[in-house]
Amino acid sequence: MTVVNAGRPATLREAWVPEGGMYEGARVLRRLPEGWGERPYERFEVVPQGRTIGAEVRGVDLSRPLEPALREELNRALLEWKVLFFRGQHLTSAQQRDFARNWGELETNPLLARGSSEDVVRFDKGSGATPTFENIWHADVTFRERPALGAVLQLREVPPFGGDTMWADMAAAYDNLPQEVKDRIDGATAVHDFIPGFARFYPPERLAPFQDDFPPVEHPVVRTHPETGRRLLFVNASFTTRITGMERDDSDRLLSFLCRQAHVPEYQVRFRWQPGDVAFWDNRATQHYAVNDYGTHRRIAERVAVAGDRPY
Repeated sequence: MTVVNAGRPATLREAWVPEGGMYEGARVLRRLPEGWGERPYERFEVVPQGRTIGAEVRGVDLSRPLEPALREELNRALLEWKVLFFRGQHLTSAQQRDFARNWGELETNPLLARGSSEDVVRFDKGSGATPTFENIWHADVTFRERPALGAVLQLREVPPFGGDTMWADMAAAYDNLPQEVKDRIDGATAVHDFIPGFARFYPPERLAPFQDDFPPVEHPVVRTHPETGRRLLFVNASFTTRITGMERDDSDRLLSFLCRQAHVPEYQVRFRWQPGDVAFWDNRATQHYAVNDYGTHRRIAERVAVAGDRPY
């Protein structure tokens, strides 16, 4: 290869570039869906926390019933920012459930520890607790035929350091795929199964009773958001086991590349919790990662999930 350097030609030695890598350079960082313009919020203040994902909402008391107009504006904020943060809410479990119900029926998860009711999941981490389920990039319950629409998470107890949660914008992840990869996965489906995500922590006898309740399911590798129409990369390292119709080695290589897209910092937002903070995220459009860096300190979180639709 010949390049111009200070007016003189120079010859570079050959260098091998591994196939399927992720390289530096400009990335497309488009926050809003096609055709959506910037509009002000009239009922609360929005403070962006990231370029395409994550915003703190100020001036809303989640313990109070939502008027329809407020609910609609919060939903627009959710669609535009993908995860919303509310500081210092200190909700009861009942108030947390009531807020989540503004977006639909709640779902239960019998594989996780229960809080005050079956639709409240409690993560109580510290000395002697199950090591973790959450420190991997994933979307919740994609092993269901209808994965969760979203989730409302509140931190009850926060460690003195660490314990942040990160979210990744899977629309940005899709937007920045090489065109040849987009062509390859257009119309493809992938198998999702709950067993890989839980077998590292639970013995077979704990998981076997749920096999009939949660058989493997297929979802599009690229789903369409039902409200915004955006194309979203919809595979994750916890539950996606293979791409349908591919040889195992080819599927593993492609899945590995696709799952690594969530690791790009430009697509991410990171939230440092304080007790009583609430995060509300769109599970259709994001993946998340709970950082397990707080040692034996205690971290208590409760999550309520909203049932979703079948991806297409």
